[in-house]
Amino acid sequence: MSDFLMPSLGADMDEAVLVEWQVKAGDTVHRGDVIAVVETAKGAIEVEVFEEGVVEELYVPVDTTVPVGSPIARLATQASVAPASQTPAEPETAPNASVEADRQLEPSTKPAVEVSVKTEKNDRITQTPTTTPERLKASPLARQRAAQSGQSLAGVTGSGPQGAILVGDLTSTAQQAPAAAEPKGEKSHAGFNPIEMRKAIAAAMARSKREIPHYYLATAVDMLAATRWLEAYNASQTPEKRLLMSALIFKAVANALRDFPEMNGYFQEGTYQPSPSVNLGIAINLRGAGLMTPALMDADKLDLAELMTKLQDLTRRARQGGLRSSEMTRGTITITALGERGADTVYGVIYPPQVAILGFGKVNSRPWAIGDMLAVRPVMQATLAADHRVSDGHRGGLFLDRINQTLQDPEQLNQPAHQEPES
Repeated sequence: MSDFLMPSLGADMDEAVLVEWQVKAGDTVHRGDVIAVVETAKGAIEVEVFEEGVVEELYVPVDTTVPVGSPIARLATQASVAPASQTPAEPETAPNASVEADRQLEPSTKPAVEVSVKTEKNDRITQTPTTTPERLKASPLARQRAAQSGQSLAGVTGSGPQGAILVGDLTSTAQQAPAAAEPKGEKSHAGFNPIEMRKAIAAAMARSKREIPHYYLATAVDMLAATRWLEAYNASQTPEKRLLMSALIFKAVANALRDFPEMNGYFQEGTYQPSPSVNLGIAINLRGAGLMTPALMDADKLDLAELMTKLQDLTRRARQGGLRSSEMTRGTITITALGERGADTVYGVIYPPQVAILGFGKVNSRPWAIGDMLAVRPVMQATLAADHRVSDGHRGGLFLDRINQTLQDPEQLNQPAHQEPES
């Protein structure tokens, strides 16, 4: 028997609002099941469980702000050696032992400590919530905004997980019917609070620059081979199966990380822990409301078509809602690509506890020396910011060069995922 804790969904999260329980006491849960939906400054996230068991008790009712590391439910797991009793089990130092064993070197959440979970009335929660009549699913922020504007939630179509109403849904509805004006400076978008999101991002980046000794490298990549290969590939595909250049770039990064483990993992508690998985954290723009960096899992094991499909799905769910907690916590390195935004070069700030971030700019036509001749080639600037506690410029330079060389032979990127490129 163990307590299930509010997970940390990133370095920029200290607490979350429990929007919805998707289980009740007595339910059996399996690995990967979504048991709750929480709302952070970056939107609604589905919280998963990582071992099988039975839900014994739900500690926290909906619409409650819960600090990271606070117990929110009790599970009787298969690893339990004693039958359930009337006395709640004491919190463990981690969500559960099998999670840590399974995730191996994934970033740890904050220690489980007894904290006071508070409602709006600052009452400590000590009992399982009683059954309440079924009501419309809506985030706390959406309920608050609706109350302020006098707008009814009835009839509003929700875009969040399980159809939950988010703030952005109220905004779109308000455009069709008169409603009270929003407070100045608090424009909402797709269910997110951009002001709170910006505060969360700033806090995480300030911590990164304060604690992590960054070093920076840049290189220019000749993209002629990649551009020609991509044009030929897409010419034979239907529109929905065509690739973007970002798919080739992300796959090149994933393959290179196999041989550069010092770029792929987490620095925490004074030590570096390389990750056995390559999970690319992709910086996704939320169209005016900040950004998120969910993980593209096991990217090195995907072929280009699979990677493109998963990237499109990840982007859609990041902007519309439906990301899972594992996707928000298991990124092993971050990639930010701003070429579509017109930026020639981007230097990133490492997202702790990761140890590296890659930046890719716009592909521009530039003069390029080919032997003793001068030609015009499509060129892209690639940058690396890495943690000097784990690697140095020598290895960082080799890592960037490996990505460069891989992009010169794009055909190898399209080999089946189970095959290794020929040496």
